[in-house]
Amino acid sequence: MIPLPIAQVAEATGARLADVPDPGAVVTGPVVIDSREARPGSLFAALPGTRTDGHEFGRAALAAGAVAVLATRPVGGPALIVPDVPAALGKLARAVIDRATGLIVIGITGSAGKTTTKDLAAQLIEMLGPTVAPRDSFNNEIGHPLTVLKITAQTRYLISELAARGPGHITELCHIAPPRLGAVLCVGHAHAGEFGGLDRIAAAKGELPAALPADGVAVLNADDHRVAAMAARTRARVVTFGRSPAADVRATGVGTDSLGRAHFTLEAPDGSAPVRLQLHGEHHVSNALAAATLAGQLGMAVADIAAGLTSAVARSRWRMEVTQLGDGVTIINDAYNANPDTVRAAIAALATMASGRRGFAVLGHMTELGDDAGRLHEEIGAAAARAGLAGLIVVGEEAAPMLAGAKAVPAWRGELLAVPDAAAAVRAVRDRLRPGDVVLVKASHSIGLERVALALTGERPLPDEREGPRR
Repeated sequence: MIPLPIAQVAEATGARLADVPDPGAVVTGPVVIDSREARPGSLFAALPGTRTDGHEFGRAALAAGAVAVLATRPVGGPALIVPDVPAALGKLARAVIDRATGLIVIGITGSAGKTTTKDLAAQLIEMLGPTVAPRDSFNNEIGHPLTVLKITAQTRYLISELAARGPGHITELCHIAPPRLGAVLCVGHAHAGEFGGLDRIAAAKGELPAALPADGVAVLNADDHRVAAMAARTRARVVTFGRSPAADVRATGVGTDSLGRAHFTLEAPDGSAPVRLQLHGEHHVSNALAAATLAGQLGMAVADIAAGLTSAVARSRWRMEVTQLGDGVTIINDAYNANPDTVRAAIAALATMASGRRGFAVLGHMTELGDDAGRLHEEIGAAAARAGLAGLIVVGEEAAPMLAGAKAVPAWRGELLAVPDAAAAVRAVRDRLRPGDVVLVKASHSIGLERVALALTGERPLPDEREGPRR
């Protein structure tokens, strides 16, 4: 973090000082929300939680060296009292951005692929200079300012991943850290229930290009007509990516290997170069193109971009995370989150990786789909059946419409099984596994199906369903 005295932190956040003996004491960072991560010079933000209240850990953070606690009430030590801690974090992040010089902010949004694209872009842009990017999916009103607050005076690039659960959310995040470059990946069914349809999702995602300055760059997916139409919403120069021949940055000659890893030729206005991704799933080609376009607009040469993409690895867990066991069984843990678009992509990757072998999909509920939830779950069941899998294991009552969708595909001869929870799913898979089989595990994050994959790989024991699903 760019160092700030407590008095200036209070000014930026509108805080009242409580039990602060020295307002000149300097916060050097990091700003943390877990007291176990506090260290000398840090600022601890006390957030309310579903099980615990961060205020209860204020003294522990101070004992570990935190300069003060950002809180809504006194904590028995130096504190900055505000009415709303997340809002105060946003104000503090904007104050730090305003003090940064020579910083270029890059925003990334879309219904799917944000985290992977952020990770790929970071591995490219880091070659250009000191770069800060979010950890995992730090992309909301809490994670976004926490990422911003990691910048220092030396940081040249800040990559921000921007999520939205409603209109205006991306606009608010862009106000905290105004982007110069912004990439929109796709418009899909994620959170469709909350937004009320794809057109409203597109309107929300379009808040990123709308926030860009006239001397900025809007990076838009030419293969998604809703994204391409966002060119009308921005003052910035528009650069497109995709497989479309009309895209400014394209992928040609796309293919995959036996592990579903894509290879293609990266075509850009200043040249072309071959790319072989280490990520599993052909759908990552679009993410790679978006990252490549961002890096290219920052001055990176095509050959360097291609080399960087070829060496890039997955940095965030449980996203097409592949583990090969000793008996040749392959487990695909893609359980971090799910919506109809990403599940279809994962099933396609499973079918590719299981070519000549038996493939099983363990699928759970996709949340926040609104009135279309039943139909969309049925369509996923049908997609799994059409992929020719050996079996589909559906977890939980809310995912049950997948059963009807799979049954409606008369040519499918695979096994269809319904289980109540993650523990039962683990037992069902283990009862059926043979050497060489491939298993995909995917559901929305709140369902907690990563526990199935972790149990199958031996990373964690069989889940105890008495704890219930994660909510």
